[in-house]
Amino acid sequence: MPVRRPESPPAEARFEPPAAAPPVPAAPPVPAAAPAPAGPAAARPEVSHLGDRAPTYAPEPGALPPADPAALDALTPDTVLEGARYGTYTLRAASLRGDSARYRGEARRDFLLTARFGSGDEALVLVALAGGDRAAPGAAEAAAELCRTVAGAVGRSQERLAEDIRAGRRDALRSGLQRLTDRGYGRLRARAAELGLAETAYTAGLRGLLLPVDPQCRTRVCFGAGAGGLFRLRSGAWQDLEPDAQAEDAEGGFRFRASVARSGDTLLLCSGGLAEPMREEAALPAELAARWAEQEPPGLAAFLADIQLRLKGYADDRTAAAVWEA
Repeated sequence: MPVRRPESPPAEARFEPPAAAPPVPAAPPVPAAAPAPAGPAAARPEVSHLGDRAPTYAPEPGALPPADPAALDALTPDTVLEGARYGTYTLRAASLRGDSARYRGEARRDFLLTARFGSGDEALVLVALAGGDRAAPGAAEAAAELCRTVAGAVGRSQERLAEDIRAGRRDALRSGLQRLTDRGYGRLRARAAELGLAETAYTAGLRGLLLPVDPQCRTRVCFGAGAGGLFRLRSGAWQDLEPDAQAEDAEGGFRFRASVARSGDTLLLCSGGLAEPMREEAALPAELAARWAEQEPPGLAAFLADIQLRLKGYADDRTAAAVWEA
């Protein structure tokens, strides 16, 4: 990791982006509905799918993936849920098999890893998620290897990373996280060569999120490369914080963002399976904005229901992590 830099300006001054990110396209006007009952008795909206046309596949899992009795530790569950609450933020994360994989009896290719490194206020929470191309034979293994490689490097550098975040050392954070991300992709390329696969057949898009446990530090650090997305819900409107993601994906560019969270913000980090409809279908961000308008973050089950809102033409795995700021 980089050598510590001299004292830097306050985090607020260093981390705020120079200009507002372009908003996600707004949904067409929807007729006003009767207000839902307040309190614990309020029912969560039930939407089988969004849009005029129903998705091709059934909404629930069908066939299980085939299992090898000699490699049962390689089995991947259909759905994974995770959550935590520290200081001023609440974390929710989920990874689920896409409708197409559920129908065809294929394993989930996306991978989700959440970990806390360190103890007390010095600790650092990492969320790493990765997703590969549905057609790539090594996508699932590559996604898992990439997340674990990056997580291991973050864990070994936890103290330095936590110090850099609190001190607002943006350049040190960017260069250090880019190096460990590059090393992760380097391992994937080496593994692809060992397996006799093309590099494009053994790779995955990566997104990482670093969250300090210290309640006095509201800096949130996001990084990654390849397919995926980063969005922010602020004052009821979504912002795409990676507006040039598609062009950068084609170039394999590294992405980095460090900013100071505001009370009421919701940050959404996701794999390509969710990022695509968030950018292309106005109904999805509009529905999520309505569901997440409440002050209290959703529970794990409710978050899963939100993330798996279905649209015709989008049947890939979905993995997402969202952070609600109090």
